Amino acid sequence: MIKANDPSLKSWIEVPEDCDFPIQNLPFGIFKTQSSNPRVGVAIGDQVLDLSSLNKLGFLDDFKIDDSVFSNQYLNDFITLGKPLCRSLRQRISNLLNINNPELRDNKNAQYKVLNFMTNVQMQMPVKVGDYTDFYSSIDHATNVGKMFRDPANALLPNWKHMPIGYHGRASSIIVSGTPFHRPKGQTKPADSDLPVFGPCKLLDFELETAFIIGRETKFGESVSTDEASNYIFGMALFNDWSARDIQTWEYVPLGPFLAKSFASTISPWIVTLDALEPFRTAGYKQEPKVLPYLEYNGEKNIDINLEVSIQPENGSENIVCRSNYKFMYWTMEQQLAHHTSNGCNINIGDLMASGTISGPTPDSYGSMLELAWKGTKPLKLNDNTERKFINDNDTVIMRGYCEKEGVRVGFGEATGKVLKAL
Repeated sequence: MIKANDPSLKSWIEVPEDCDFPIQNLPFGIFKTQSSNPRVGVAIGDQVLDLSSLNKLGFLDDFKIDDSVFSNQYLNDFITLGKPLCRSLRQRISNLLNINNPELRDNKNAQYKVLNFMTNVQMQMPVKVGDYTDFYSSIDHATNVGKMFRDPANALLPNWKHMPIGYHGRASSIIVSGTPFHRPKGQTKPADSDLPVFGPCKLLDFELETAFIIGRETKFGESVSTDEASNYIFGMALFNDWSARDIQTWEYVPLGPFLAKSFASTISPWIVTLDALEPFRTAGYKQEPKVLPYLEYNGEKNIDINLEVSIQPENGSENIVCRSNYKFMYWTMEQQLAHHTSNGCNINIGDLMASGTISGPTPDSYGSMLELAWKGTKPLKLNDNTERKFINDNDTVIMRGYCEKEGVRVGFGEATGKVLKAL
């Protein structure tokens, strides 16, 4: 049996060139059609494989999974089956889609029932997020912010290289890609005023991030080591942690972001399994000074994920404003999870943990408008001859990400959000 990640694998379903979803990927998500309720699907090429229908037709009989797991509006129950079973199921799907396997390839009637073109489906929130933590783990981003707002010679705060800094975010306002939202309102303090004012945010920003989804719970008081952490992570998605910079500047002392972050965060609809990402592991930054023992790890834990951000004005074309990479992260997912649970904080299936803004070492790789336009002093010129210091009303921000190696591209699709005028 050929393993699901084998670069030689080919599917009998045509996979367009530069498609994010070859047979080596097989990410999981929730979709619905005009004639069906939300259900679990797997992306393959430009189509979605309906696992509920596949199960009802007997192709998954060996797993003895109740159909309620697949006819579900979230992936949480599916993830609860456990990583070994999910891994085996992904392998079974890979076998069914293998060009050399006639089971589904030669059964046109079954294909009609289990396959839907992506243009005919509506993607849903992939998981029910109970808790959401946002980290601050890109050294280039943290350094840039420190240079802008603090002492450039001492850009990083004293604790930054000793632990992954994070804060607890708002889970209820995480929205799936394609969902528009209204510009937030809040308190800001104009530079020429002694008193704050209330009104629409004027400095709306994106933050290029990824997120990982918890796939195994812990009990209250338990902690997870860096060696064990990958067993607790189901997969990854793209994440845009929208930020209201002017609201944040006024409110963040002394407890950090609040209304500046809680109004909206956009997640891509497909969860790419950690298994599918394993071939793209790579070395990260050398961590100096040496971290405490509970944060030490073995092997290569960063992942080579190419990331890009585009801004598309209304009735205009896309403008790529950032090209970065997840491998630029200073703190790994495994360290983030180990630190998060080190005090006994319990985690639950479906919890989401975001990377924090992912900036690279060069100006074109900065993961926010705050950095790209350097606090508004270096506006970006778009191809319609307009300029952006931050995000305008009716702009759409599109994030994409993919890994590529040995001719195989494993991607995430898009995390897209349009900013509407404040209510």
